[in-house]
Amino acid sequence: MATSHDVARLAGVSQPTVSRALRDDPRVSEATKQQVRAAAEALGYAPNAIGRALSTGRSTRVGLVVTDLHNQFYQYMIAPMHEELTKLGYELVLITESSESAPVADHVVANGLCGVVLTTTLLGSVLPVRLHDRHVPFVYFNRIARNVEADSVTVDPVPGVTELVEAVAAYGHTKVGAIFGPRDTSTGELRESVVRDLLQDKGISLLNRNVVHGSFDFDTGHRGAGQLLAQPDPPTLILCANDVVALGALNAAAERGVDVPGRLSIVGFDDLPSSAWALVQLSTVAYDLDEMSREAVRLLVARVEGRGADTPQHTVFGTWYVPRATLGPAAG
Repeated sequence: MATSHDVARLAGVSQPTVSRALRDDPRVSEATKQQVRAAAEALGYAPNAIGRALSTGRSTRVGLVVTDLHNQFYQYMIAPMHEELTKLGYELVLITESSESAPVADHVVANGLCGVVLTTTLLGSVLPVRLHDRHVPFVYFNRIARNVEADSVTVDPVPGVTELVEAVAAYGHTKVGAIFGPRDTSTGELRESVVRDLLQDKGISLLNRNVVHGSFDFDTGHRGAGQLLAQPDPPTLILCANDVVALGALNAAAERGVDVPGRLSIVGFDDLPSSAWALVQLSTVAYDLDEMSREAVRLLVARVEGRGADTPQHTVFGTWYVPRATLGPAAG
């Protein structure tokens, strides 16, 4: 089996140059990169992550902490993260734990991961503290925690929700319900406060009986919509914490023969690819999830390689409203 030293001899360069060239390092000229790639192809050589770690003294394995692989949101962010990391010479390792706890930090260290993307952080999560204590670089994705400040990639819901509320008011909705996310997450907390404030600016109040809280999952939407629709005077619109919750709400409406949007309007948040499917056509608030995923790993790799800024960097992505078929005039 060919090694990087064999490629170096055939290409007439040093072994470190081979490693850098195959990682597309900008310090290596294009001519040398082509020369090394040709030699690697001729010898059938494929770089090995463990070999790279031994030769460079550092790992190139990045962990992605995900607690619910059934949630479509996480499925759609894995591909762009993987693609961006591969381009940067790193590989993605999934860590699927039931909770963000100290054992996860031990798992990260024991498996020699050079950095971690945190996607399911609670406001009071201990995992960021444990990683910080172990000097493991990490980046918050779509969430932040209060205990440790670190690089983050988040979403500003204000622009998109502002456009959405304008449409809600124009359609005459006054009996509005909401299925919000968990109160112990920064995402759930921020989206709820923005929705409440902007509805209030339009003179639309959210009654306590029309508000449900739960996880960012299908079951929460299904259960929450069923609860709201069972009321004597149900809302004409349900605002959902995200698209997955909205899909659950749509299914609950369909099971009860409730026409959407004729009798009930439903709106999501995230604009997942499935929301644009012809059978779904979910009205939602969008942002660039693909680029957000790529930016998260770029920030992390910069931190791993010692190129990060002196202070934590916070990249915030804007939002916009996407009108489709599930938001219409208020019934009655």
